[in-house]
Amino acid sequence: MIVRWVTGFLDTPAESAPVAERFWLAVTGSGLSPRRGHFVTVVPEKGDAYLRLQVVGEEPARAHLDLHVDDPFRSSREVAELGAVVVGTQDDLVVMRSPSGIVFCLVAWEYERELTLPRRWDGPQSSIVDQLCLDVPAAFYARELVFWSQVTGWERRASSLPEFTFLLPPARMPLQLLVQRTGGGEAGVHVDLACDDVGAEAARHVALGAAVVRRVPRDWTTLRDPAGREYCITARSPFR
Repeated sequence: MIVRWVTGFLDTPAESAPVAERFWLAVTGSGLSPRRGHFVTVVPEKGDAYLRLQVVGEEPARAHLDLHVDDPFRSSREVAELGAVVVGTQDDLVVMRSPSGIVFCLVAWEYERELTLPRRWDGPQSSIVDQLCLDVPAAFYARELVFWSQVTGWERRASSLPEFTFLLPPARMPLQLLVQRTGGGEAGVHVDLACDDVGAEAARHVALGAAVVRRVPRDWTTLRDPAGREYCITARSPFR
């Protein structure tokens, strides 16, 4: 199995979906596709889409990832052998759950390949959504890291902080993965932005309706979007 593309999904309960959509369009400086059922796509100025919003029936607001592959059903059998469980199927996708409980989808690759460029703001900072962080309780961390390394085949690279490990994709991929060891709770996914001025970017997000949860000087700021979903602005070059 080869992962051809990755899409990040922002899953939002119906009552907060409109404000969440407006917020993320402003954060990314993007447009919005026509609605397709419960789904809508964030359309960048240039490049293929890799961020979508989905209306869901239950709290809380959260995120998940789609892996684009040549044959989702054949790939699902390979991924199941690595430890995942099939949750459900539709005409063109397979919903699966990782060993720690992270839900993800295998979908058919539609030849996406053109990357989006970072957006330069008036701060004057540049930023881009470029990473999905897999939040994994400590008891599952080692197993989950092996699982995602095997599923993606991507390069594993240690962070300067022991609770983080990067999974770095080939050059033409819109989102990389970061596996984070957490103290407990349920496994999940959150979105990260790369930015060359975290303070200025965080201020922009607050003006758009976000709330600051935590500041880690020189590393990242955790925020909560208007739907209550946490995400991070990280001090990494947006021009990777």
